[in-house]
Amino acid sequence: MNINYSEAAERNKEPIYQVLKEFIHSDGRLLEIGSGKAQHAVYMATKFPKLHWVTSDQSQYHLGIKQRLKEAKLSNLHGPEKLKVGKDDFPGKRPFDYVFTSNTLHIMSWKECKTLFKLLGKRLRVGSLVFIYGPFSYDGDYMSESNKKFDDFLKQRDPQSGIRNFEDVVKSMKKAQFKFLKDYEMPANNRILVFEKLIHQT
Repeated sequence: MNINYSEAAERNKEPIYQVLKEFIHSDGRLLEIGSGKAQHAVYMATKFPKLHWVTSDQSQYHLGIKQRLKEAKLSNLHGPEKLKVGKDDFPGKRPFDYVFTSNTLHIMSWKECKTLFKLLGKRLRVGSLVFIYGPFSYDGDYMSESNKKFDDFLKQRDPQSGIRNFEDVVKSMKKAQFKFLKDYEMPANNRILVFEKLIHQT
């Protein structure tokens, strides 16, 4: 068994790419927050050869990311950078045009989620795009019985975690000066939410 491999990431990488390609048409810099096993990073870097994809995560996940990036040998794939929400700022001084994060909001506490949204608002320029992948509830209702069971599992493991409510995410991102653009249905009852930065936040 390869502990540095996720079957779920393997299954959803192509559907995620189909959404990203609607918005990413040229070069630029993308920060992935919570790169995990870096399977998405490697796949997307091959699909967007002119886009510089920067991986980031907490330090304990860096070894696996480094291994995968070394094997990939892609010049437009970078990192991993250290980024723990609530502790670390965006890496480096160069701006990012895009941010992508997958299956992170339901792992973090809601307080950490709001901290992340504020950080995005402060560090991204006008016109920058944010892609958030994962499960969401709508008006407090789950999309499926499996999502409800998953939410119960998350909260039993950590009461601060859990599937986030779509309306809460949109409201908090709006407060951070983001415009909600689109909600995409994805496999296995997941979604991708797309946001655009409107004005600079001081």
